[in-house]
Amino acid sequence: MWKNIAQLARRRWRRTAVTLVPLVFALLHLSGILPLPMLERLDNIFYDIRLRATMPRTLDERIVIVDIDEKSLERVGHWPWGRDKMATLATELFERQQVAVVGFDVLFAEADGSSGLRNLQQLAQGALSDQPAFRTQLERLAPSLDFDSLFAESLKGRPAVLGYYLTSDKEGRTKGILPPPALSSERLRGLPLKTYSWGGYGSNIDIIAGAVPVAGFFNSVTDEDGVVRALPLLAEYQGRYYESLALAMFRTALGLPEIHPGFANPAPDGTYDTLHSVALVQDGRSLALPVDDRLATLIPFRGPGDVGGGSFRYLSASDVLEGKLPPNELKDRMILVGSTAPGLLDLRVTPVGRAYPGVETHANVLSAFLDGKNIVRPDYAVGFDALQLVCAGLLLAFALPALSAAWAVLLSVGLVSGLTVLNLWLYLSHGLALPLASAVVMVLLAFTLNMVYGYFVESRSKRELAALFGTYVPPELVDEMVKEPDNYSMQASNQELTVMFCDMRGFTAMSEQMEPLQLQALLNDVFSRLTHIIRSHRGTIDKYMGDCVMAFWGAPVATPDHARLAVQAALDMARAIKEVNLLHRERGLPEIGIGIGLNTGNMCVGDMGSDIRRSYTVIGDSVNLASRLEGLSKKYAVLTVVSETTRIQAVHFIWQELDRVRVKGKAESVAIFTPVAQLDATMAGRSHELSLWQNFLVAYRAQDWTICNELIADLMQIQPSSGLYSMYGSRVQGRLMRPFDPKWDGANNFDTK
Repeated sequence: MWKNIAQLARRRWRRTAVTLVPLVFALLHLSGILPLPMLERLDNIFYDIRLRATMPRTLDERIVIVDIDEKSLERVGHWPWGRDKMATLATELFERQQVAVVGFDVLFAEADGSSGLRNLQQLAQGALSDQPAFRTQLERLAPSLDFDSLFAESLKGRPAVLGYYLTSDKEGRTKGILPPPALSSERLRGLPLKTYSWGGYGSNIDIIAGAVPVAGFFNSVTDEDGVVRALPLLAEYQGRYYESLALAMFRTALGLPEIHPGFANPAPDGTYDTLHSVALVQDGRSLALPVDDRLATLIPFRGPGDVGGGSFRYLSASDVLEGKLPPNELKDRMILVGSTAPGLLDLRVTPVGRAYPGVETHANVLSAFLDGKNIVRPDYAVGFDALQLVCAGLLLAFALPALSAAWAVLLSVGLVSGLTVLNLWLYLSHGLALPLASAVVMVLLAFTLNMVYGYFVESRSKRELAALFGTYVPPELVDEMVKEPDNYSMQASNQELTVMFCDMRGFTAMSEQMEPLQLQALLNDVFSRLTHIIRSHRGTIDKYMGDCVMAFWGAPVATPDHARLAVQAALDMARAIKEVNLLHRERGLPEIGIGIGLNTGNMCVGDMGSDIRRSYTVIGDSVNLASRLEGLSKKYAVLTVVSETTRIQAVHFIWQELDRVRVKGKAESVAIFTPVAQLDATMAGRSHELSLWQNFLVAYRAQDWTICNELIADLMQIQPSSGLYSMYGSRVQGRLMRPFDPKWDGANNFDTK
């Protein structure tokens, strides 16, 4: 099998090379040598389609979004609200609703001066400094007017998580107080990680940040096409690693387990390593959250998003603030406080919506943490892509050149389907978002190039081949040849073939009796019948010579049983002539006869002739012998004369030996035969006749003329009209009076062509 594959590859190396071109470009893109942004965009499109097709579109009741929506802004006032209202909101959630954790997807970056406390304090120190009663009253009212402190007190000791953002500010501007790093340098063993790095931040004021030590950044990852598909779980600022809002909320709900790095290499030797997960360790137990090589996770969107999206319950912040919910309705829920109001600019472009609430992106990631179904692009995605590219590319390169167009389509479609199903299975079962675009495009381009090459290059050679051989070779053989055009040419070569000469008897007499057009029609009809028979038995028409047709078997398409096919064609041609003569008798036309000579042997076959006219023909002694045998068919009064080499290879027939002869141009005698019928045919009494005939030939070659005379008389009684037996009867009569000749080998000499 491998030998056949290697031979096929050698014959089709050009087409194979063309098919490999897309694979080479895909690997160059994958290696970064020749980046193709189109493939990256297409991969994002495939990811988005797969994401939308597999979204559960179900409600996660564990997470509730308290929405600072247009209704809330209308009822409570423009944002930012006074911290007294935020304190009321926090108290409602923690005390009356008994929620599990609250995460704020909003920032408290400025001190709240809405109570006027600062102005009153300035008056107490200035214009009203001489009014002790004023100062006393101010000191009594100050705690209730310090809204930041009120808000901080409402959060202190509660499962609350603040939000902040990181910036890529080149000047490194900062604002507010950062929380402690989530991942200590000791746990990293001094190894820097490949993650998103930032140069500045905007965080909460100190009094609020001090009340809630746990905080997470709410940055997302925007791809080059402007779409948000991922959230980093850890990000680097000044060599320290901070956690995201979703991760901070999840840790808070679990009791703040420690964050440990899940190294891809447990014992790295160099100065660089990657994390394959973020491990949460608590009480000897560990929970791994998979991450990609940038410590990010893809957002597993549950649905189209927003209030009507159906993925999470949205509550208007004003309703919560006003205490419209029954007590404990949100008990043990995880709360995200954020905004869907367009004016607050927290809307993102995502795969599932052009104006997707930023707060819901965190809700989706938090939901995935709770379900243990993170989606990541693993660090080995490039290796996986390279593997699928190489496997698919090599399969196509070696298979497509050998397949028909229909099978090539089936293979390519099947390969794309298989890659897609594998990709989808890894996504759904293992949360792996692996690349697909390069492989799909490579398959489609490989198929297209293969078909284009086949049509414009190979098809041209096939059409040329069909044009060259179409007039000689049966259409079915041409169909076989064009599948492997490189295997066939007009160049001359020596091969063992079987050649036939078929001559029409009585043609001269007919030409004298019939009109030219009538004679032409008759000749065309007979030749058409004979030609169809020759072609139906895979024969190649060599030429028409007046009233003779020449054909051969075994070239240009190799045919191991060429002798059998030629003999069968001769028998069918004989039957066809009988049918023609029946019609001629009915129409009053002269009957015709044919003589056929067949010989198998080594001969030269190829395109031969002059620079003006050439033809695909055979030449050689074996061809000449077949021509001589055709001439002997008339002398032996049989339709077909076959050489012994043909008879030996055509074992599927019953034979009658005719004689041993020497023809012109041949010094040695050859045995000649005529086919009687197929081996499995019913002989209807001819077995006895053939047995008598064989005994006759033995006696004839032994010069026992008395026995010959008796046997030929018996044979003539069986076949009174046999010209063969009549001829041999005359021979025997001519030799009855001759003495025994020890030099005679029983062969008859024929000096004419």
